[in-house]
Amino acid sequence: MHAAVFDTYVTTLQGGVMHFDIVVPNDTPFEQVTEWGKAYLKRKGQEGQPLTAKQCNFCHMEEANAEVEAAFKQEGYYIIEMEGCAIAQV
Repeated sequence: MHAAVFDTYVTTLQGGVMHFDIVVPNDTPFEQVTEWGKAYLKRKGQEGQPLTAKQCNFCHMEEANAEVEAAFKQEGYYIIEMEGCAIAQV
Protein backbone atom coordinates (compact mmCIF):
# COMPACT_ATOMS: atom_id res chain seq x y z
CA MET A 1 0.00 0.00 0.00
CA HIS A 2 1.32 3.44 -0.91
CA ALA A 3 1.48 6.05 1.83
CA ALA A 4 1.92 9.81 1.65
CA VAL A 5 4.25 11.41 4.21
CA PHE A 6 3.67 14.97 5.41
CA ASP A 7 6.61 16.66 7.12
CA THR A 8 5.17 18.75 9.97
CA TYR A 9 6.64 21.44 12.23
CA VAL A 10 4.42 23.02 14.90
CA THR A 11 5.36 25.67 17.46
CA THR A 12 4.35 24.44 20.91
CA LEU A 13 2.49 26.40 23.55
CA GLN A 14 5.80 26.55 25.42
CA GLY A 15 7.59 28.11 22.43
CA GLY A 16 9.49 25.02 21.28
CA VAL A 17 9.03 23.12 18.04
CA MET A 18 7.47 19.71 17.47
CA HIS A 19 8.66 17.94 14.33
CA PHE A 20 6.67 14.89 13.26
CA ASP A 21 5.52 13.14 10.11
CA ILE A 22 1.87 12.41 9.42
CA VAL A 23 1.67 9.27 7.29
CA VAL A 24 -1.62 8.61 5.50
CA PRO A 25 -3.00 6.48 2.67
CA ASN A 26 -1.95 8.11 -0.60
CA ASP A 27 -5.47 9.22 -1.58
CA THR A 28 -6.20 11.11 1.67
CA PRO A 29 -7.42 14.71 1.20
CA PHE A 30 -5.17 17.34 2.81
CA GLU A 31 -8.03 18.57 5.02
CA GLN A 32 -8.19 15.10 6.62
CA VAL A 33 -4.41 15.09 7.12
CA THR A 34 -4.62 18.34 9.10
CA GLU A 35 -7.59 17.08 11.14
CA TRP A 36 -5.60 14.00 12.17
CA GLY A 37 -2.62 16.23 12.93
CA LYS A 38 -4.80 18.41 15.17
CA ALA A 39 -6.07 15.30 16.98
CA TYR A 40 -2.46 14.28 17.61
CA LEU A 41 -1.62 17.75 18.91
CA LYS A 42 -4.60 17.61 21.26
CA ARG A 43 -3.36 14.27 22.67
CA LYS A 44 0.03 15.89 23.24
CA GLY A 45 -1.46 18.85 25.16
CA GLN A 46 -0.98 21.26 22.24
CA GLU A 47 -4.60 21.84 21.25
CA GLY A 48 -5.26 25.01 19.29
CA GLN A 49 -1.84 25.34 17.70
CA PRO A 50 -2.01 26.20 13.98
CA LEU A 51 -1.72 23.31 11.56
CA THR A 52 -1.99 24.47 7.96
CA ALA A 53 -0.01 24.02 4.75
CA LYS A 54 2.56 26.37 6.32
CA GLN A 55 3.32 23.83 9.06
CA CYS A 56 2.47 20.60 7.21
CA ASN A 57 3.93 19.86 3.78
CA PHE A 58 3.79 16.83 1.52
CA CYS A 59 7.26 15.26 1.60
CA HIS A 60 7.21 11.95 -0.31
CA MET A 61 5.44 8.68 -1.04
CA GLU A 62 6.58 5.37 0.38
CA GLU A 63 5.42 1.80 0.74
CA ALA A 64 3.63 1.34 4.07
CA ASN A 65 5.08 -1.34 6.33
CA ALA A 66 2.94 -3.69 8.44
CA GLU A 67 2.91 -1.36 11.47
CA VAL A 68 1.76 1.60 9.38
CA GLU A 69 -0.90 -0.46 7.60
CA ALA A 70 -2.23 -1.64 10.97
CA ALA A 71 -2.44 1.98 12.16
CA PHE A 72 -4.29 2.92 8.96
CA LYS A 73 -6.88 0.23 9.69
CA GLN A 74 -7.29 1.30 13.32
CA GLU A 75 -6.83 5.09 13.25
CA GLY A 76 -6.66 6.03 9.57
CA TYR A 77 -3.16 7.52 9.91
CA TYR A 78 0.25 7.04 11.57
CA ILE A 79 2.51 9.55 13.32
CA ILE A 80 6.30 9.36 13.28
CA GLU A 81 7.65 11.52 16.12
CA MET A 82 10.92 13.19 15.22
CA GLU A 83 11.82 16.07 17.56
CA GLY A 84 10.20 17.87 20.47
CA CYS A 85 7.30 15.42 20.73
CA ALA A 86 8.02 14.12 24.24
CA ILE A 87 5.96 16.86 25.87
CA ALA A 88 2.81 16.18 27.92
CA GLN A 89 1.06 13.08 26.66
CA VAL A 90 -2.52 12.38 27.64
